[in-house]
Amino acid sequence: MATTDFIAAIELGSSKIAGIAGKRDTDGSISVLAYAQDDASQFVHKGVIFNIDKAATALSDIIIKLETQLRNSSIAKVYVGVGGKSLRTIENQVSRTVTGEEKISEKLVDSISDENLAYPYDDFDILDVEPQEYKIDNRLVADPVGVAGKDITAHFLNIVARKMVKKNLELSFQQGHVKVAELVLAPKALGNAVLTETDRRLGCALVDLGAETTTVSVYKNNILRYLTVIPLGSENITQDIASLQMSDEDARQFKILYGDALATEEEIDKSEVYELENGQTISKDLLGDIVSARIEEILVNVWNQIQISGYDDKLTAGVFFTGGGCNLKNLEEAFKKIVRDDRLKIKTIKFIPDVVRGYGSELKRNGTLCTLFGLLLAGKDNCSLEKPEPKIEVVQPKENVQQDMFADDKDLKDQEAVILAKKAAEEERQRQLRDTEEEKKRRAEEAERKKKERERKKNSFFNKVKRGFDSMTGELFGSEDNSDKMTD
Repeated sequence: MATTDFIAAIELGSSKIAGIAGKRDTDGSISVLAYAQDDASQFVHKGVIFNIDKAATALSDIIIKLETQLRNSSIAKVYVGVGGKSLRTIENQVSRTVTGEEKISEKLVDSISDENLAYPYDDFDILDVEPQEYKIDNRLVADPVGVAGKDITAHFLNIVARKMVKKNLELSFQQGHVKVAELVLAPKALGNAVLTETDRRLGCALVDLGAETTTVSVYKNNILRYLTVIPLGSENITQDIASLQMSDEDARQFKILYGDALATEEEIDKSEVYELENGQTISKDLLGDIVSARIEEILVNVWNQIQISGYDDKLTAGVFFTGGGCNLKNLEEAFKKIVRDDRLKIKTIKFIPDVVRGYGSELKRNGTLCTLFGLLLAGKDNCSLEKPEPKIEVVQPKENVQQDMFADDKDLKDQEAVILAKKAAEEERQRQLRDTEEEKKRRAEEAERKKKERERKKNSFFNKVKRGFDSMTGELFGSEDNSDKMTD
């Protein structure tokens, strides 16, 4: 039976494109139903799509793989993560003087937010906005609606990226015929997934060590305060090792199996080597120097960005590392060496416990899928293609309709035809009889009518003669009377 209720998400990282689908359980957790990934190095660089055609093809392939695992259910839309090297935060302020009102209205706050969104940034899009605080007269408040005051200044943290980031992303999905449910800011989705509300409230920094980029997010009072992307990642370590005349895959294997963020201070026999199954070797001393030098560069930049945020001394919950690069041996110790503050807590998060489960061994617990899990958890709407219910036509039975049980009996049909013929002949005979009687009656009535007409004419003639005779008699006798009267 096809799965008809699930959330789907896609992440386009520098090393891979990955898709996931899962069903939200009653406790808010996600049970993963499908997962698929493919190499993204041919169309994504430092988190930004540069080849739209290849990206569109890869997106279509991921959707097909997910739908197959979903028992051939169709995916109507997906939640998509937005990230990349140009992602950063920019502070902005909008001030207003309250006139004609005694308190701050919701309409005024909305108007201030709209003015912030309209702020022009050259070649940058505002992808998201994190309201910081509102200063009303001389007071700082988190929620200004209903507060009395005359002057208000809103502090915003605008999260921006170059226009090509969003544009290329949208074009790739359009060309791949994949509908986007929502563009989700990937670092925020990751932070909401791996950090607790307490961590964000107390103050912490989240460091996502990716393949080609490292994202630093700083939280305090449960609000995102700073975000930036460093254009360096664990793949830079791979390329440094590969410069020793070996393939990228062999270099990656050396990094994963033997890489150490701390260069050992012990004397190492330079003849000692690490060896892969295919026979490729590398000096232990040389590998240690390469890995530790590059990761130190990345971690120094991370700490520098945390200091620039202004919250380096307010991270009560500490610094959290995640992403594929967090698997490097002695990473936490290497960062402590740079920070030189024993009070700062440093932790590594490789999975999201009790929130995402299922899908067997494919559900990796090495930090590489944490952002994808975050995007899945950020989804709210059902992403399944809802097929219309089949229309059932209800046929009302005709009243007093009897079924012919002998419709296929030839003999009965012949008998019925004979009866019908006789009935028709009888009806014709009766009609003719009725016609004969009606004709006789008509003729009798016509004869009677003519008889009466003759009698009428006869009486009329005699009456006329009588009137003539009476007239003549009157004239004769009337003349004698008149003569006598004249003589007298």
